[in-house]
Amino acid sequence: MALSSKFLFEVLPSMSLRALLYRRPTEPQAIQVVHDKAIYLVRVRRHRQARRYTLRIQAATREVVLTMPPRGSLKEAKAFAEQHGGWIAQRLHRLPEATPFVHGTVVPLRGQPHRIVHRKGRRGTVWIEIGEDGERTLCVAGDAPHIDRRVGDFLRREAKNDLEMASGRAAERLGVEIKRISVRDQASRWGSCSSTGVLSYSWRLILAPPHVLDYLAAHEVAHLVEMNHSVRFWRLVERICPNMRRAKNWLDVYGTDLHRYGMPQSDPDPARRPVTKRRARA
Repeated sequence: MALSSKFLFEVLPSMSLRALLYRRPTEPQAIQVVHDKAIYLVRVRRHRQARRYTLRIQAATREVVLTMPPRGSLKEAKAFAEQHGGWIAQRLHRLPEATPFVHGTVVPLRGQPHRIVHRKGRRGTVWIEIGEDGERTLCVAGDAPHIDRRVGDFLRREAKNDLEMASGRAAERLGVEIKRISVRDQASRWGSCSSTGVLSYSWRLILAPPHVLDYLAAHEVAHLVEMNHSVRFWRLVERICPNMRRAKNWLDVYGTDLHRYGMPQSDPDPARRPVTKRRARA
């Protein structure tokens, strides 16, 4: 049954006419792009402010995302993605290889390499040992299938402890109060600050050298004074964190590499895996 103008303006006052006019039937959330006999899954999203088709790779999740204008068509989107199939393949190939938390893996902890060693017959969960030769070992007790979870939990606890101390030092210098600190696995940012005083950080900062973690803590705490990225904000951060520029440079060079740790080992050629049964996340 067709919608009358009376229904549009009286029955649905909360929904704008523009939204109704541009609503589309259910669309697939992803398209398949074939390049050099490999199949790549590309997530499609419409954005009301987009003026052209754009492609980007989310390094943390290894997801290919195509953004399209509100009036764009899936046919044009697919053609655009296929035209840039070589770019997609090249960028995905350049991403660091996933490094799962398993026996024998070397992971950085506070910037220092630690080798994961399974100690099945020992009591406890996770602890650090330093050998006579200076080699650092991350020892994990219990059964092998629990190594990944136990190492991940240990790193999150260490991250929260270090971030709470670093944030506390920065807050004391600025004379501000922190309401709460949480640690998550954020894919698009290293930290965030709310107007209510809640700070959130990526647990992966515990993998970086201490001066990088200290900088991120100072950065977010400074937002409790300046909720922007103005010149005054950056001067404030540098005043309480003299290593700001050094830390920012480190993140620019090595930051993406931190996202590979704790990720499950992928197939030798993940692009060739069957994709028709997978559902892309919205």
